[in-house]
Amino acid sequence: MRKLALNDEILMKIEKPARYIGGEVNSVYKDKESVDIRFAMCFPDVYEIGMSHLGMKILCDMFNRRDDVWCERVFSPWIDLDKMMREEKIPLFALESQDPVKEFDFLGITIQYEMCYTNILQILELSGIPFDTADRTWADPIVIGGGPCVYNPEPLADFFDLFYIGEGETVYDRLFDVYKEIRGRGGSRKEFLEAAAEIEGIYVPAFYEVTYQEDGTIRDFYPVNAHAKSVITKQVVMDMDEITYPEKPVVPFIKVTQDRVVLEIMRGCIRGCRFCQAGMIYRPTRERSVEQLKQYAYSMLKSTGHEEISLSSLSSSDYSQLKELVEFLIEEFQGKGINISLPSLRIDAFSLDVMEKVQDIRKSSLTFAPEAGSQRMRNVINKGLTEEMILEGAGEAFEGGWNKVKLYFMLGLPSETEEDMKAIPELADKIARRYYEIPKDQRNGKCQITTSTSFFIPKPFTPFQWAKMYTNEEYIAKAAVVKHAFQEQLNKKSLKYHWHDAEVTVLEGVLARGDRRVGRVIREAYRLGCLYDSWGDLFDNEKWMQAFENTGVDIGFYNLRERSVDETLPWDFIDIGVTKEFLKKEWERALHAEVTPNCRMRCSGCGVAKWKGGVCIEGKN
Repeated sequence: MRKLALNDEILMKIEKPARYIGGEVNSVYKDKESVDIRFAMCFPDVYEIGMSHLGMKILCDMFNRRDDVWCERVFSPWIDLDKMMREEKIPLFALESQDPVKEFDFLGITIQYEMCYTNILQILELSGIPFDTADRTWADPIVIGGGPCVYNPEPLADFFDLFYIGEGETVYDRLFDVYKEIRGRGGSRKEFLEAAAEIEGIYVPAFYEVTYQEDGTIRDFYPVNAHAKSVITKQVVMDMDEITYPEKPVVPFIKVTQDRVVLEIMRGCIRGCRFCQAGMIYRPTRERSVEQLKQYAYSMLKSTGHEEISLSSLSSSDYSQLKELVEFLIEEFQGKGINISLPSLRIDAFSLDVMEKVQDIRKSSLTFAPEAGSQRMRNVINKGLTEEMILEGAGEAFEGGWNKVKLYFMLGLPSETEEDMKAIPELADKIARRYYEIPKDQRNGKCQITTSTSFFIPKPFTPFQWAKMYTNEEYIAKAAVVKHAFQEQLNKKSLKYHWHDAEVTVLEGVLARGDRRVGRVIREAYRLGCLYDSWGDLFDNEKWMQAFENTGVDIGFYNLRERSVDETLPWDFIDIGVTKEFLKKEWERALHAEVTPNCRMRCSGCGVAKWKGGVCIEGKN
C-alpha cells in the first residue's frame, strides 16, 4: 500500500482530492531502489489542464520505457491545497510514489504558455528548491524546462538549470546517460551542467552573460563557459514513425479538459501564417503513416476505455492521408459508440462532408478562424483565405444543416486601420446573410453567428516579432469600435460579439518578448501573491502593475515600440532552422500585404530544408 502525502483530514477539506492521490488506470509504478534516475514531470497548472497535455504523456511514456528511469507526474496544487501545504509545511510531491519532488534527480517543467510563469515559482517554493540556480546543490533536482515558451527562455533564465530546445524524443537519452556517468563517479553539479551544455539542443543559462546599450536594447549575448555553445540548435524528429507513442496513457479519475484518445497525425504546418509561432518553430511539416495511426487507435481505445478519438495537429486538413484515416475511423468505430473529433479543419467541401458524418449537426457549431475581417488584413497575416472561400464554406455548411457558426478574429495586428476593424462585423453579417438566402422552409431554425476577438501578441520567431503592441486603453478602444459596428449590421439579432481581456494581453506581450530583466518582475509578482494568472477570476492585474513599478521595469520598452530588424533579440542565439533573413523578408511582405504561398504550393526557402525531410522533400525524391 502506498502512503499518501495528504492525510484524510486534508483530502476531505479540499476541492477534488482525486487531483492529488494518483493510482489512476495505466499509472506506472517502479521500485525506486532499482532505478538510477527519478524524473518528476511537471505541468505548472491544475491537474485537469496538465492531464490533457499530449507532450507530457509522450515524454512520461518514453522515459518509463527505460528500466533505469522512473518518471512521475506533478501538477500545481490548486489554491485551496496550496494554502494548506504552506500552513502544514507539506512539501510538493509526485503523484505515483507520493514522494517529495526534492528527492528526485530531475524536475522537468513543460512551459506551454506565458501566464503560468508564477506557477513555476510556486512549484519550486513548495518543493523547497531555491529559486536561483546559483543556490542549488546536489541536494536539489536538476530543473529543466521544455515546450514552446523556451524558444524565448530569457525571462525564466534565473530559475532553470537547463532548457531543452526542441522535440523531446531526440537527446534525452544522452542527457540521462551523461547524468548517470557523472553522478556515478562523484562528479560535481557544475561538471554535469558543463557536460549537458555540450549536448545539442541543451541551453544552460548560467553559462551566458548579457550586456545592454544605454537605450535598454541588448548590446551583446555571449557564453562565459568553454563548454557552452554560442548557438543552440533546436532538436527535430524527422521520422515520425520511428519514435514511441503513449499507447497506454493514464486515465484520470475525474473529468479533465481533453477526456479522449488523442492521435497526433503530424507535426508542423505548411501554411506560414505570420502571427503563428507554432507554425514557424515546428517546421518542417512531418506526417505519421496512416497504418501506424490505425494501430494506435485500436490499442489506445482498448487500454483507456475512452469514447472519443481526436486528431491532433496544427492544421488537420493538410494531413495528406486525412480522407483515408477518417473514413477508416468512421467505418471501424462509429457504430461502437466512439465519437470522432476533428479540430483544426479548414472549411471546404471534404471537411464539411466528414463533419456531417461525425457530428450531430443540430447540436454542434462550426468554427471558422478568418483571423482578420478585411482581405487586405488577411493578406498581411498570410492567412491564405479569401472572402469568397469563407462565404462558400459557410454556405455549404448552412445547406448541410448547420445554423451556428463561431468566428475567431484578432485585433491589434500590424498596420491595422479602423476600416479593418469594422470589416469584422461586416464579414459576420455577410455570413448571416448567406444563411438567410436559403429558402425559409429549408432552414434549420434561426442562425447564430458568435464572433470572438482576441488581441494580437507578437511572438518570437515569427515575422511579427518586431511589431509594436498597444496600451490597455488602446485595446479596449479597438474592441469598442468593433462592438459599435456590430450594432449597425442588418442581421444584428443573429450576431453576438465577445472580446478577450486586454490587461492579460499587455502582460503576456512583455513575458513573450522579454529579456532576463523581466525575471525580476515575475519574482516580485509572485511575492505579491500572483498565481494562476491564466485563470480570469484569479488574475490580479494590480499586483502585476505593482511588480513592474517595484522593479523599475518599463512595460512600454517591451510592448510599445516597433523593433528595428537589426536589433539583437533575446532569443537570437537559438537556431530553429527558419532563418532570420526569411522572417525579415516575410515582415516586409506583410507590410506590403503580399501573400506567400504555402509549403506544398512552393518552397519559400525558409531554411528548414537543411533537415532534409518532411514536406521539404515531398515529391522530390
